[in-house]
Amino acid sequence: MGLPTLEFSDSFLDSPDFRERLKCHEVELERTNKFIKELIKDGNMLIAALKNLSAAVQKFSQSLQEFQFECIGDAETDDEVNIAQSFKEFSQLLSTVEEERRRLIQNADDVLITPLEKFRKEQIGVAKEGKKKFDKETEKYYSTLERHLSLSSKKKEAYLQEADAQIDKERQLFYDASLEYVFKIQEVQEKKKFEFVEPLLAFLQGLFTFYHEGYELAHEFEPYKQQLQFNLQNTRNNFVSTKQEVEKLMRRIRSADQDYKPPGQWTMEGFLYVQEKRPLGCTWTRHYCTYEKGSKTFTMSNTENKSAGKQPEMFKLRSCIRRKTDSIDKRFCFDLEVVERHGVMTLQALSESNRRLWLEAMDGKEPVRRSASLSLKYSFSGINTLGLYRIGGVNSKVQRLMTTSIIWQLVSAYPHAGYLKSICLLPESDDQNYRVCAVHALVHKLPERNKEMLELLINHLVIVSAQSHCNLMTVSNLGVIFGPTLMRSQEETVAAMMNIKFQNIVMEILIENCTKVSHSKVCLRQAVSQACLSLVHRLCFPGSNEVESNLVKVSFSRPNTVNWIVLLDAKAMYSCEAEHSHELSFPQGAHFSNVYPSVEPGWLQATYEGKTGLIPENYVVFL
Repeated sequence: MGLPTLEFSDSFLDSPDFRERLKCHEVELERTNKFIKELIKDGNMLIAALKNLSAAVQKFSQSLQEFQFECIGDAETDDEVNIAQSFKEFSQLLSTVEEERRRLIQNADDVLITPLEKFRKEQIGVAKEGKKKFDKETEKYYSTLERHLSLSSKKKEAYLQEADAQIDKERQLFYDASLEYVFKIQEVQEKKKFEFVEPLLAFLQGLFTFYHEGYELAHEFEPYKQQLQFNLQNTRNNFVSTKQEVEKLMRRIRSADQDYKPPGQWTMEGFLYVQEKRPLGCTWTRHYCTYEKGSKTFTMSNTENKSAGKQPEMFKLRSCIRRKTDSIDKRFCFDLEVVERHGVMTLQALSESNRRLWLEAMDGKEPVRRSASLSLKYSFSGINTLGLYRIGGVNSKVQRLMTTSIIWQLVSAYPHAGYLKSICLLPESDDQNYRVCAVHALVHKLPERNKEMLELLINHLVIVSAQSHCNLMTVSNLGVIFGPTLMRSQEETVAAMMNIKFQNIVMEILIENCTKVSHSKVCLRQAVSQACLSLVHRLCFPGSNEVESNLVKVSFSRPNTVNWIVLLDAKAMYSCEAEHSHELSFPQGAHFSNVYPSVEPGWLQATYEGKTGLIPENYVVFL
C-alpha cells in the first residue's frame, strides 16, 4: 500500500487524520534516510575493496612481468619461447583490465557516493529542517491560541482587537510552515524516484563498461590462447618423450659401475686420496682432482683443508704408472710424475675400476677396453598398424628379426646432434623456408652412403605419415620417435636429453620437406622462381614497368637472341676459407650479391665485398 496523499487544504484543518497521514510520510522519509546512509557506507566499502583488489591484481601482474623462465639447455624451441613469453602477455592483459577498473574506481565516488550524499543532505535534510520549523510553529500557534481564548470579554476593545491581530499573525505563520512542510515532504518522496536511482544506474553502467572491456579483451586474447595451448601441448608431448629417455638414462647409470665416467669438460675428474709424507710416517688426504688430456694438466684441491682462498694445485703430467699391490699396503694406487715436483706422487683411487679410468685418461698401463658398438638393426611391416614404431613389439620376435635379417641399418644423420640443433636456432629461425634450406645444406654434407640411407628412411616415413589416418603416426609423432634415434648425442647426459625437442623439430622438417631436402637444386629453384616470373612478364609485356634489376645479359648465342641469367642475393650459413684463387673466402652471415649458378656443379658465382668468385652452393641460403 502506498503513502497517502497530503492535501494543502488539510493544513488549515490540521485534523488528527492529517497528522496521521503526515506521520506516515515522516516514517518513510526516515527509513529512506537510514537506507541511503547504509548504502553510502557499503558503497565506500565496495570502492575500498575494489581499490585493494586492483592493487593486488597489479602486484600479481608485476610479479608475472618480472618472472623470467629459464629452460634447461642453451637454447629454446619456438614452443618454449612462446611459453616463456606468456607471463608477460598475461601481465599485459591484466594491466589493461586494471586500467579500466581504475577508471571505474575513480568515477565511483563522483557517480555514486557524491550524488547520494547530496540527495540526503539537500533533500531529506531540508525536509527535516521543515519539520522542525513546522513543529515549532505548531507549538507556538496553539500556545498563543489557548492564551487568546482565555481572555475575558470585559477587556477593553482596543486590547481585544490587538489580541485578535496577534492570533491572526501566528495562525498565518503556522499555516505557512505547514504548507511548506507538506510541499517539501511530498517533493522528496517524488524526487527519490530518480535522484536516488540515477546514481545507482550510473555506477552499474560503469560496471557494465568494465565487464564489456573484459569481454572484448577475452575475445582479442582468444587466438593467442589457442596458440599457447598448442605450444603447451607440444611441450607436454616433448616432455613425455624426454622423460622416457631421461628415465632410461637414470636406470642405466643406476645399474652401471659406480665408477662410471660421466661426460664433462675434463678428461677425468673425481676424488683421489693423496699420500703426504710426514716425519713420523705418512697420511692420506682427500683431494678433488681433474685431468685434461690435451694439455696434460692435472689439478687437485684439498677438500679437507677449509682455509679460505686456498687455490687448487696445478701440475703438468709427465707419466702415470700403476702401483704394484706388493709395493704398498694400500689398494688401488698409482704413481704420477709431474714437471713441477721431484720424485713421485702416490695417489689412491676409490676402486679398481676407478683406477683403470684414471690410468686410461692419463695414458697409463691399464687402458679400458671398450666393446665394439653394435649397429642398430631395424625392421618394419604393416604400414597401417596402429601406433607403428611407437608401440613396442613382442621382445622375442624383435630379437629374432634383429639376429636373422638386416632390413635397415640406421646410421647417425650427423656426428653431433648439437650441430643439427643449430638449424632451429638460426637468426631467421621464424622462416620455415630458411630452416628447410639449412637442413638441405647439412644433409648434402653427409657421406654418400649415410645420405642414401637417410633418404631411404625419410622416404619410408613419408609413406608412413601419409597413412596417419589409420596408424595415427603423424609427422609430429614420427619426429618424437625418430628424432632421438637418428640424432642421439654422443654424450648420455640430462643436458643432452633436453635437446631431444630440437631433434624432433629437425625430423619433422626432414619428413615434411623430403623432396626439397633430397634434391640438390630445389632451394635454388625456389629462390629463382619469382625472378623467372619477372623475366617472363617482361618478355611477354615489354611495355610494362616490371623491375629488371635482377636480370643480366650474359651472351649472344645467335643473332637476335639474348641469354638472361637471374641474379639473386644470398647469405652464408657457415664460414669458408678459399683453397684456390677463383674461390671466395667469407665468414658466417656474409651477404652475397649477383648470385647465379656456375658451370661447375655444386658451385655458385657470387660477388662479396667487391670481389667475384665461386662459393659452395650448400653453404648459403637465398634471400
